[in-house]
Amino acid sequence: MPNANRGSVGFQSSEFEQPYDRPSKSQLKREMTALQKLGQVLVDAPRDRVRKVPMPEDVLEAILECQQISSHEGRRRQLQYVGKKMRTLADTEVAAIQQVVDSWRGASKAEAAALHRVERQRDRLLADDEALTELRSEHPELDIQHLRTLIRNARKELAETKPPKAYREIFQILKSLRVPSSATDSDETHEKNEDES
Repeated sequence: MPNANRGSVGFQSSEFEQPYDRPSKSQLKREMTALQKLGQVLVDAPRDRVRKVPMPEDVLEAILECQQISSHEGRRRQLQYVGKKMRTLADTEVAAIQQVVDSWRGASKAEAAALHRVERQRDRLLADDEALTELRSEHPELDIQHLRTLIRNARKELAETKPPKAYREIFQILKSLRVPSSATDSDETHEKNEDES
């Protein structure tokens, strides 16, 4: 039979609890995992990019050493060590590293989008002869006769399932045209912004 007086002493158990001002174990684990993943991104990045990231020398050495290890188990242990070194960084250092890594992602997305535009333009050239006329009006310096021959050869390659040599060459030509025009676009946008202000 339950005791009716039990627990009715006149105070609540929460009155004696100490305030907990540290992060929870779950929060600490989430932060450690995020730092481990950031270390993994740095290990997977090209060496010349990693060297440009602002970080202490010991962390950089651990990352560069991990990139050289080919053994699966050795690489896994070194990656854990990289995570341990990442946990020694101050919040401002981690934020600076994260900012650089995020800029890599943004730059690569922009590059991928530009390449997709070039691919679509190449596909238009192969599908429609009018696209070549438009391209010639935009770029009068272009060797149209050479490009026309490449288009004809690329169509033939696609029809006969041959290696896409001309197809790739068209892509390279269009890609080289995009570099100056994208710079011009950004200059025009910059000039418009200055005019408006």
